[in-house]
Amino acid sequence: MANSRLDEIDRRILAELQADGRMTNVELASRVGISAPPCLRRVRTLEEQGYIRGYHADVDARELGFEVQVYAMVGLQSQAEADLSAFEKRCNNWPLVRECHMLNGEVDFILKCVAPDLSTFQRFLTEELTAADNVGSVKTSLVIRGAKDEPGVPFDVLEARLSQSA
Repeated sequence: MANSRLDEIDRRILAELQADGRMTNVELASRVGISAPPCLRRVRTLEEQGYIRGYHADVDARELGFEVQVYAMVGLQSQAEADLSAFEKRCNNWPLVRECHMLNGEVDFILKCVAPDLSTFQRFLTEELTAADNVGSVKTSLVIRGAKDEPGVPFDVLEARLSQSA
């Protein structure tokens, strides 16, 4: 298992930071039951090892005027590695594309896009996405409402798996 190098305290640190990345090191240390200096060392190590990729604010897109959220399913004409990588690179340069995932199956990529209005998304769709090199097909689905948006991983499931294998 990839997380076998993590002990229970490391996992508790990750779970607490995933729930609230703004807490102080003193508060974090208290919650996981260790003193502040070793807690800070553990956090730094978790960052260096790539378990913690960063910290960010969870902003409300609609409150900021981004009323439209769309998932775009993209099929490429070629799935050669160079073409897949070129498409991923292009996605990184499109501001409206907030997530890009390569898939297995009928669709090559799914993109999560946000836009202030439908006409802005339609312009992006027709002038950039469908016009991009190697794009063979695009199917879109407009999000009506979100029922769940939970970042990270379910630590309770991880702990249950680890207790069963112990």
